[in-house]
Amino acid sequence: MDQPMRMKNNGQISIVLNSQKRSSVRDTLRHESLPQSLPQEHVALKEIEEELGSLVGMEEMKKMVKEIYAWIYVNKKREAMGLKAGKQALHMMFKGNPGTGKTTVARIIGKLFLKMNVLSKGHLIEAERADLVGEYIGHTAQKTRDLVKKALGGILFIDEAYSLGRGGEKDFGKEAIDTLVKHMEDKQHEFILILAGYSREMDHFLTLNPGLQSRFPLVFHFPDYSVDQLMEIGRRMLEEKQYLLSHDAERKIKEHLHSAKNSLSPMAFSNGRYVRNVIEKSIRAQAMRLLMENCYDRHDLLTIRSNDLVFNKGSSE
Repeated sequence: MDQPMRMKNNGQISIVLNSQKRSSVRDTLRHESLPQSLPQEHVALKEIEEELGSLVGMEEMKKMVKEIYAWIYVNKKREAMGLKAGKQALHMMFKGNPGTGKTTVARIIGKLFLKMNVLSKGHLIEAERADLVGEYIGHTAQKTRDLVKKALGGILFIDEAYSLGRGGEKDFGKEAIDTLVKHMEDKQHEFILILAGYSREMDHFLTLNPGLQSRFPLVFHFPDYSVDQLMEIGRRMLEEKQYLLSHDAERKIKEHLHSAKNSLSPMAFSNGRYVRNVIEKSIRAQAMRLLMENCYDRHDLLTIRSNDLVFNKGSSE
């Protein structure tokens, strides 16, 4: 394993996805000694692994999902035997730039935990600052409680969570944070809270309430995709929609992605979302071209040409 887990002094397990670092001999031997196939009773894990397998990259995430599954499964076996079984809270923090798969992974984790009876519903409630922060004293706490209530049995996923702490001491965002911390403790086994955002901002966010950091035992780091991975994401999107790129269009997109990644800041470049937006705009441009040319044979309907490509220069959208 490429060092996906790093134990910190605060008890958090820090997980780095797509890590390129070399495994230690001990880690390599440990994982090579694991059985490569699982008994039929682990159908839930196999189904989730298939879904994760459809995602580009995220090799460490795929390994860690299996380890989290194993930990929960073995704890249930220990409990059945009358042994002590840890019932750790599974609240998580996802750190990374836009478009790196955080929401997709949260949804998949919800499905896995539903199949394992860790969650009763497994649904995902997506929220942002406006969904939690109210306009007057007491309003924020009520809005936050209502969101937690909707998420019971599933996952409450708060993107750009650091924005709750941007307004300072007098901002109602702090009230939302305090309310979340209370419910994480009171209902820690009834729902899972996942906070997501940029790495540096999330590190600062954890300092805003003394009870925050210790309540997130799992921290996942989502690195940016490489250009080759972005090209693979684009190809899969096109294949799903029954389109393909001409050789010139493929070359042009690859060159543009290199340029965009170098010219835009990591926070501005939206990774997989950027590729999706380029493809969707280019498909519309191709449709307009075919309409004007009045040409609808199979090859033309399938092919995105280089002059169909639409790029928004200077923007991640």
